[in-house]
Amino acid sequence: MSTADTAVRPPSVRTVPSQAVVALPRPGSPAAPAAGRAGAGPGPVGPAVREAVRRGAAPLVSLLAVVCLWQLAWALEWSATLPAPAAVAGEITTAWADGSLAPALLHSLGRCLLGFVCAVAIGAPLGLLLHRFTLARLTTAPALSALQSLPAAALVPVAVLCLGPSDSAVLGVVLLGAVPSVAVGVLGALDQVPPLLVRVGRTMGATGARSVRYVLLPAALPGVVAAVRQGWTFGWRALMTAELISGTALTGVGGLLDAGRRSGSLSQVLAATALILAVGVAVEVLAFRPVERRVLRSRGLA
Repeated sequence: MSTADTAVRPPSVRTVPSQAVVALPRPGSPAAPAAGRAGAGPGPVGPAVREAVRRGAAPLVSLLAVVCLWQLAWALEWSATLPAPAAVAGEITTAWADGSLAPALLHSLGRCLLGFVCAVAIGAPLGLLLHRFTLARLTTAPALSALQSLPAAALVPVAVLCLGPSDSAVLGVVLLGAVPSVAVGVLGALDQVPPLLVRVGRTMGATGARSVRYVLLPAALPGVVAAVRQGWTFGWRALMTAELISGTALTGVGGLLDAGRRSGSLSQVLAATALILAVGVAVEVLAFRPVERRVLRSRGLA
């Protein structure tokens, strides 16, 4: 037997031609393209609408439950002065029809928006200043905390006596109610930034203003957003208090509430209260909540 015959030959390998396996989606599945629209992706309107309905279903159910309980209490005459929900809705409709509701809402929103912007422009740098300088914190932070706990009703006489019964007095009350809230909130958000982040940024050259811009503010952004939202809430409450008890002839939702009080109309008072609540909830849901959700989602927290 020759050497070639005795050599160990490798086993023969049978080559199997590769075959492309295509998984066809079942008809009616989400991956199956619609007939006549091959390659077209699903539209974003459907999921967006379903998400909006899902998020808005619970508040609507709660509101419907409150209205049903209110209607039941009126029907059973649990209170001799409680008006029916239809009467309160009629007050709002009447105010809209006679042209007094829209100017009141616009004036109140304009005053609160102006006061809110000024409060953020003053309170946010003030909070940052208190965080960076210990002496300023020791002397100013206690006064801001005390001013934050002071009711807005106590600020109205001071503002009226100093600035007169004018729009400036109302704006002053909004600032005194919102600036301490924003400053204290921003200070708390900056205090919660881990010191390790600041040290790491310092070793990479982020010192002074660069540390604030690239380390402190990005790390504290969720808390800063919460502080700004709280500033709007405090400012809106202070504005309603100022419009209600300042004694000025300014147009606003608080003026409608005071007019209902003076006329003894509980339905008008409840209608103005419902408007105040509706504006607060609308600003929270349409403005602050999407911003907060986006900030938290960008950090993997939502």
